[in-house]
Amino acid sequence: MNYATLLRLRRSALILAVGAVVTLAAALYFQFVLGYVPCKLCLEERIPYYAAIPLGILALVLPERLSRVALGLAALGLLYGAGLSVYHAGAEWALWAGPTDCGGGTGAAPATVTDFRATLETTRVADCSTAAWRFLGVSLAGWNAVVAFVLASISGTAAAKR
Repeated sequence: MNYATLLRLRRSALILAVGAVVTLAAALYFQFVLGYVPCKLCLEERIPYYAAIPLGILALVLPERLSRVALGLAALGLLYGAGLSVYHAGAEWALWAGPTDCGGGTGAAPATVTDFRATLETTRVADCSTAAWRFLGVSLAGWNAVVAFVLASISGTAAAKR
């Protein structure tokens, strides 16, 4: 076992775990502090990060071969997340249609028209084809694609490099 190789794996695992935690923390901050309602795709894009955190932590403590497997699995999941984010960003830019089941939905049937009006006034529907926020012209889905691809590149390179 090469010490330099093991150190590189551990460093990549730490970057993966911390990057996934920070990304999820930012998403939750936008949701719960700033009040942005996530759409269906936004919630699905978080799943690879939920998996990357324990995989990164495992890669920190497992032997070299198993660390490579954990980092490789995380890279594959994050590549899927990056692809999903590109699809989401493309739908926001109207480059292609978004999912037909995104946004809306049904809730409990209101008992009266007054209850129905009150529900309409307080309900915020998140649409997958509308960017809720942009920074430097790039939506949250676009930034998520960049972050997921960078984390996938770091963990995938560490897993594959001998």
